[in-house]
Amino acid sequence: MNAALDPNELAKRQLELTRLINAPRALVFQAFTDAKMISNWWGPNGFRTTTYSKDVRPGGAWRFTMHGPDGTDYSNHILYTKVVPDERLEWDHGTKEGEVLFKAVVTFKDEGGKTRVTLQHTLPTVEAREQAAKYAIEGGIQTLARLEAHLASQR
Repeated sequence: MNAALDPNELAKRQLELTRLINAPRALVFQAFTDAKMISNWWGPNGFRTTTYSKDVRPGGAWRFTMHGPDGTDYSNHILYTKVVPDERLEWDHGTKEGEVLFKAVVTFKDEGGKTRVTLQHTLPTVEAREQAAKYAIEGGIQTLARLEAHLASQR
């Protein structure tokens, strides 16, 4: 994907979700980067996640499978491209064969002891964005709700 694209064209390929999480920024960032924590909440309602490896650093990878409520397994491979502790994660989300399905940016902003999490996915085409929107928006909303519920249960 070309970073020098017209911003309007780029926006047509993006999905963005945000949620204010009632937890401190460092803890929310840890929930995204700790292999045991993320396996407890990652994915939409009814999904389970099995993490095989997680190396959160530029060039590091997270290999995992999401298990759907219908028994379907979804293998995933994330390659981290940027990590700014407690502030930002960037990754290429794809397959173990190296195909990039989309690029993701997650930002963490402190708002009075709570954390504003913003997920932004950039897909390769407008058509791919339209297809992904059919499941990714609601799935992302559910995933962030599961994150907040997980963190609340840890207190």
